[in-house]
Amino acid sequence: MNLHEVIRRPVLTEKSNIAREERNIVTLAVDPRANKNEIRQAVETLFNVKVLDVRTMRMPRKSKRVGKFLGRKPEWKKAIVLLAQGQTIEFFEGV
Repeated sequence: MNLHEVIRRPVLTEKSNIAREERNIVTLAVDPRANKNEIRQAVETLFNVKVLDVRTMRMPRKSKRVGKFLGRKPEWKKAIVLLAQGQTIEFFEGV
């Protein structure tokens, strides 16, 4: 799998911002087929940081109603990445 395909987007929530500021943890939405080793390699290569730990979880699909129509949001995979002390990822600065 290509390294640019592994990481899809950052997860920017209040909880993830607190974890980033206090514990140096970055939360990312990743490809559902990616494993922990691929996620670690992609983050270290693309952002030039040292990764200490990677935790993953599958987020379930949810129902979404628009008027009388019922649809579903797709399931996705979330990765919680612990960076080494003093390391940061640039696109999170100023968020």
